[in-house]
Amino acid sequence: MQRRGALFGVLGGGRKMAAGDIGELLVPHMPTIRVPRSGDRVYKNECAFSYDSPNSEGGLYVCMNTFLAFGREHVERHFRKTGQSVYMHLKRHVKEKVRGASGGALPQRRNSKIFLDLDTDDDLNSDDYEYEDEAKLVIFPDHYEIALPNIEELPALVTIACDAVLSSKSPYRKQDPDTWENELPVSKYANNLTQLDNGVRIPPSGWKCARCDLRENLWLNLTDGSILCGKWFFDSSGGNGHALEHYRDMGYPLAVKLGTITPDGADVYSFQEEEPVLDPHLAKHLAHFGIDMLHMHGTENRLRDNDIKPRVSEWEVIQESGTKLKPMYGPGYTGLKNLGNSCYLSSVMQAIFSIPEFQRAYVGNLPRIFDYSPLDPTQDFNTQMTKLGHGLLSGQYSKPPVKAELIEQVMKEEHKPQQNGISPRMFKAFVSKSHPEFSSNRQQDAQEFFLHLVNLVERNRIGSENPSDVFRFLVEERIQCCQTRKVRYTERVDYLMQLPVAMEAATNKDELIAYELTRREAEANRRPLPELVRAKIPFSACLQAFSEPENVDDFWSSALQAKSAGVKTSRFASFPEYLVVQIKKFTFGLDWVPKKFDVSIDMPDLLDINHLRARGLQPGEEELPDISPPIVIPDDSKDRLMNQLIDPSDIDESSVMQLAEMGFPLEACRKAVYFTGNMGAEVAFNWIIIHMEEPDFAEPLTMPGYGGAASAGASVFGASGLDNQPPEEIVAIITSMGFQRNQAVQALRATCMNYLHLSVTWEHLQ
Repeated sequence: MQRRGALFGVLGGGRKMAAGDIGELLVPHMPTIRVPRSGDRVYKNECAFSYDSPNSEGGLYVCMNTFLAFGREHVERHFRKTGQSVYMHLKRHVKEKVRGASGGALPQRRNSKIFLDLDTDDDLNSDDYEYEDEAKLVIFPDHYEIALPNIEELPALVTIACDAVLSSKSPYRKQDPDTWENELPVSKYANNLTQLDNGVRIPPSGWKCARCDLRENLWLNLTDGSILCGKWFFDSSGGNGHALEHYRDMGYPLAVKLGTITPDGADVYSFQEEEPVLDPHLAKHLAHFGIDMLHMHGTENRLRDNDIKPRVSEWEVIQESGTKLKPMYGPGYTGLKNLGNSCYLSSVMQAIFSIPEFQRAYVGNLPRIFDYSPLDPTQDFNTQMTKLGHGLLSGQYSKPPVKAELIEQVMKEEHKPQQNGISPRMFKAFVSKSHPEFSSNRQQDAQEFFLHLVNLVERNRIGSENPSDVFRFLVEERIQCCQTRKVRYTERVDYLMQLPVAMEAATNKDELIAYELTRREAEANRRPLPELVRAKIPFSACLQAFSEPENVDDFWSSALQAKSAGVKTSRFASFPEYLVVQIKKFTFGLDWVPKKFDVSIDMPDLLDINHLRARGLQPGEEELPDISPPIVIPDDSKDRLMNQLIDPSDIDESSVMQLAEMGFPLEACRKAVYFTGNMGAEVAFNWIIIHMEEPDFAEPLTMPGYGGAASAGASVFGASGLDNQPPEEIVAIITSMGFQRNQAVQALRATCMNYLHLSVTWEHLQ
């Protein structure tokens, strides 16, 4: 302790220490000190485990090896876990400016170039306060301090590393609105894109893939107007890759994602360039197919002046403008700062952490989650969820000023700002990094983010605990064939109830008619618009629409073995603990202009939905036969099935690793890719889902009697001849294409299990 005190006094005091002594102190730690390279994320604004920053009382410690930052409460944990000893301590002081004889503030600022990109406190008046930034190296575990800058006495490597850390840009700079859009390159095909004059006109809704009837992740080819599905993803979202197949067949390079088209642009992908791109002529290219983006711009601009008063008035009502509000502090009263387009995230996360199950799962397990977090906690979902939950619930970032502290601040002429509210930059960067929409700076939908978050919670569950189960419920869907009157009952899992706006049920129709007449007259005579009158819709009317029968497009009746008219009704097979409801207030007009229903929904204090409880098959109802519709297999898919059995040494290792990264055993991934004939990770994933409960699921791949592809094929196909039971791996290949298991077995038996492609063809003919 005596030695530590002596060194501490020399390094932090006024006396100067010899350069050799400082170098000697750093020698044991030199191998751990790194200079940030291109691509390294340097965190110097925010702790990885908390919302401490250089503005916090304890400042921030930046590891000189990993460049992760930690508050005073968490830096010891990182030191114990990693053994990294050298940290840069960053601290920002806020002081009242020194005033001259005339009362004006004298310009004074030290170390002004240390923190170039640190956010300033908007609550402080820059005329009265100034910032003083401090940096020093701290060596753990003895907390030796070396003041910075110290160019003459520090080793050259340390000086370069410190300078690089201090001058590094924020790791969140890609979220800045000014830089995000400019990162996308302009497609080289945009200027001279060929568009076929084939008369194709795209409707504003009701899209489906031209090859597989999927209705999500759809892309419009900008050359011929084909609507096809995108790539299939391992979380069961996406499509069957038909848009890419269409490009390979036809060579048409550009496609735009339907559902992303706004007056500001859309998501455009270049198959030839293999990346998202910008299309400067997108409005013209879309107009070729009847999608008038320019009209959308004109409509927005034309209505902007008319809309501004109602919008401002509504915002003032929400903010309780004109009323004296009492600030609330303490646990549960912490706000989230807006990052420019993060309202959707803030509203969802505030609601999520008001639920006890989420509080227990994350904040309740904080010590265990933090202690067992990976080496980079900024890239761990559970750590970032726990950090956000603790920030919102602890009250640590929502403290009222104490009178004694105010007196002390006046005496010392030093302002100690209380951090009120937290900025969820790190959380947003992580949860949105693999999502093309949430990683952008466009406005997003809270409902879509809620489902994205539920997916992340389920994929990163802690043990058997899954807090998102509080939203989970089963929906019973009853489909009736209108010709035979036979029915089919199925169940699906859902996490929220989507309800339409029942405009026809407005309780103030007379007021609405009078308002519309007055508004049109005012527009025609260029007079001020009347005060907005909103339609008042009872929530019960929206709820009624949930159980209303709806027609089923392209319904295939198994009783008729043909397409027929069908009617579907939905009921709750189970109820969630917390029911999430979305009122679908946006729609598209025939002119592709997005329209929002500006309505007021009257929500009841108590909601009784017992009348929506599922009843199951009723007496006198006859079920539809359990027969699946025929599936048309594209010719190229048939060709790829001609020779499924491959040499084990030729297994596609990239597909194997893609599956292994999802958490499946490596040997199981190898078997999946082998038994699906190297058809890709998507088909192999289906094999895994079918076989993952089998006892030998994770055992190594073995092929008894293997002697080349041909002999292996004969062996596998002939091994089941005694009991006429087709091999499971061949059944899996066919079922992965969408056929039912009983169809696959019957097809293999009918074709004597000799040729896989004959079995598929047989099923198609049947």
